[in-house]
Amino acid sequence: MATSAANWFQLKDTSGLVSPSLLLYPDRVKANLEKMLRAVKDPNRLRPHIKTHKMEAIVKMKLQMGIVKFKCATIAEAEMLGRCEAPDVLLAMQAVGAQLQRFATLVKKFPATRFSTLVDNTHSLEQLAATGIKPEVFLDLNTGMNRTGISPGEEALELYRSIDRNPNVEARGLHFYDGHVRDSDPVKRKEACDRGFQQMIDLKRKIEDSEIPVPTMIAGGSPTFPFHSGRYGVECSPGTTVLWDIRSASDLKDMDYEIAAVLFCRVLSKPAPDIISVDLGHKAVAPEMPFPRVKFLNIEGGNQVSHSEEHLVIRTGEAAKLTPGTPCYAAPVHICPTVAKYPWAFTVVNGEITGKWYVTARDHVLSF
Repeated sequence: MATSAANWFQLKDTSGLVSPSLLLYPDRVKANLEKMLRAVKDPNRLRPHIKTHKMEAIVKMKLQMGIVKFKCATIAEAEMLGRCEAPDVLLAMQAVGAQLQRFATLVKKFPATRFSTLVDNTHSLEQLAATGIKPEVFLDLNTGMNRTGISPGEEALELYRSIDRNPNVEARGLHFYDGHVRDSDPVKRKEACDRGFQQMIDLKRKIEDSEIPVPTMIAGGSPTFPFHSGRYGVECSPGTTVLWDIRSASDLKDMDYEIAAVLFCRVLSKPAPDIISVDLGHKAVAPEMPFPRVKFLNIEGGNQVSHSEEHLVIRTGEAAKLTPGTPCYAAPVHICPTVAKYPWAFTVVNGEITGKWYVTARDHVLSF
């Protein structure tokens, strides 16, 4: 059967497909990337976070489209970017413990890539300076998320001065992530985004008043991308926008990106007249969000009532017409940790499986 706009996700033949599987739609990935590029106008202002997909194939697609700057969360992701010869990579996770030596190894192993990382305290700065690689460093700011970073006040000003004075590191600029700003009302979201950004601007001015340059500013994630993308001289680092998910589509209706990743599963059992279970357990879809964990694209309505390692149980008025083995398609509420549960994604074009894209950096360690 032919696919249409209404059933764009559907496969023509599922007989040999193991469930659960991750399906990826390259045309939609490309469309999302093109929209991201249109928003920033200059590809040098886009530094997309790869934690959402962790795939070499998508990195190479980005490179072919003129994207040369990247952001990542793990050494494995950074190593994958080095293998792809990405020109500029920010490891947006402060190195501690064994990660310090791994970061040094990374920089030495891929000299063609310009690596940088984050710091938010003097202890970590001293440890980075002792690696012997003269790392490039962004000062990580906490503008309200309270997860990492230093508050952009006098202590942050002095820490940046310390980075600038230290001959064993290179100050690259300022970074902050405002993932806590995701109000569904775009006016309120922009107001909160602007307040956070102003804190970085105020600190930048104080640093520059000390006659210290601030070469680069990196700001935001996906929910605030529409606002940071319009700021001159700011690099933007959205991640979810490349694949999109149901949480984002529901909360951020002003951001018209396309769902580009779907889970394929099957009905396993019908333990009651109005209940079905499918093979989308904790091992197949991110379970940290409240119900619903997915939105079924070919089942109307229904309530997801329980979730275990192998099963997702749904109470639905459509149970009578769903027999064991029935193919189901579900868009995850949270795509980033869901992708990491699969070794590869099957690419789908016009209802046909066309290949595999490996989730190369799903593990914490690749080769070192």
